[in-house]
Amino acid sequence: MKSASVLVALAIAAFAVFVTCTFSVKQWQQTLVLEFGQIKRIENAWGDKPNAGLKWKKPWEKPVPLERRNLVIDLKPVELLASDKQPMLVDAFVRYRIVDGIKFYESLRSEDVARLKLESMMDSTLRDVLGRVSTTDIISGRRDALMKEIRQVTNATANAPENDFGIEIIDVRIKRADLPPANAKRVFKRMITERNQRAAQIRAEGEKRAREIKATADKQAAILMAKAREKAEIIKGQGDSTRIKIFAEAYNLDPEFAKFYLTMQAYKKGLKDKTSYVLSPDNDFLSYLSNQYGKK
Repeated sequence: MKSASVLVALAIAAFAVFVTCTFSVKQWQQTLVLEFGQIKRIENAWGDKPNAGLKWKKPWEKPVPLERRNLVIDLKPVELLASDKQPMLVDAFVRYRIVDGIKFYESLRSEDVARLKLESMMDSTLRDVLGRVSTTDIISGRRDALMKEIRQVTNATANAPENDFGIEIIDVRIKRADLPPANAKRVFKRMITERNQRAAQIRAEGEKRAREIKATADKQAAILMAKAREKAEIIKGQGDSTRIKIFAEAYNLDPEFAKFYLTMQAYKKGLKDKTSYVLSPDNDFLSYLSNQYGKK
């Protein structure tokens, strides 16, 4: 019975020693080991060969876990003034990683403090870099180049001798770049006015062009009609000339019959119902009526 109690006591003591003298380092962590507040070593550090797992420590040493993964800070929206004096509301985020856990702990202590520091730095950097360019560059024109510049400036500030945070800014992105709500309606109204003016200008230019095209078409049509009438008159004249020539040749074959035929045509056109003529009896026009049998 006594030996069983001793075994239980030894097991409890061994368990206590195991608990107080070991700690676990996960694959996504790097862990500082502190002895009375002083950093003694770092396990599974960034940049070293991964060595996560169960680790030993002295009972009085304290493990402080830090992230080995990339961290994201969703920045507060920043209202700034672009170079064209246009106010902008910029919403961005930054991704960073802890590349030197010792420097990070000595300068910042925790991720919460790092968040506050980086938010302040990013606010200043965004205002400085984006305040030197136009709204068009911020929205679309040079966004990638601007984000690269902001990342470089923030890295230089974070790793300057007076800061030396032990972090690396790996990415800065703008999620949204809009006008402040107070200015949006005014700007949209101005854009609508500009678009209406442009539409009116385009319509006026179109109407002017349409009139020019119509005038050109009418002119060309008038020229074509004039040429067509000229050609028609020439053809008609040629036809009349040929007709007269044919009639003249036919009349010369029998002048008396020709005279008779022409006189009959004149009677047909001139002597209609209820038509009265006052002529002398010997008038040539009525010669065939007074001599119905012709020459004997």
